[in-house]
Amino acid sequence: MYETLKERFKAIVNEHNWGPEEINVTAKTLTPEEAIGNPEEDDYPILKGSERIVEALFRGARGHAFTDMFGNYHGTLNDVLSMDMKNNFRRAIFISTLNAVLRYAGMIEGNIHCKDNTPQECSQILVKKIKEDYGNPKIALIGFQPRMAEALSKNFPLRIADLDEQNIGKEKFGVVIQDPKHAQENIDWCDLLVVTGSTVVNDTMKEFMGTKPVLFYGVTVAGAAYLLGADNFCPLGS
Repeated sequence: MYETLKERFKAIVNEHNWGPEEINVTAKTLTPEEAIGNPEEDDYPILKGSERIVEALFRGARGHAFTDMFGNYHGTLNDVLSMDMKNNFRRAIFISTLNAVLRYAGMIEGNIHCKDNTPQECSQILVKKIKEDYGNPKIALIGFQPRMAEALSKNFPLRIADLDEQNIGKEKFGVVIQDPKHAQENIDWCDLLVVTGSTVVNDTMKEFMGTKPVLFYGVTVAGAAYLLGADNFCPLGS
């Protein structure tokens, strides 16, 4: 999947003759307040310290990526395109860079994380969209996004899986959060997968594509979804 993304990304870079230029791409780790503001609830992963948003800057355009391996990076587009996608840090640099460049090129929008209490509004929009597009499906939520989990649990049969060991086995909104090792079982059970865009950074996105109908959510996957033709839900990003 990353080779496909690299090939399609490289074609865009070459089309605009950006590759040979000494274009610097800088990624910085946002503080929780910079990334999500001050929501009323304190159960978001980014506020618990398990994840951070890496921000890439390309010609004034920004791109975000959630990751549990965060740090700073400075290089050119060619450096990023030649990078080995061997861990979450490198994949986060690649994905945030991809998002920034595609945002600059006008190919994607709304790829900067929303703040404050906007996630509550987003979750209600998600419920409405699912009812309109899918009816009353059984949903497997991959990645514990608390406001989405809360809203979905009130409206649909729901299962939740999450990588965070602090969440696994705990009951949230009437649903016990499962270990990701149950992924295939949940895929078989559900009618619709609602999958965090962070899967494009942790190298699990491909496990969900081509199975059941899948709706990826969040700013991280904006550029990858565009290049791969996948559905991405992030209505309130800036």
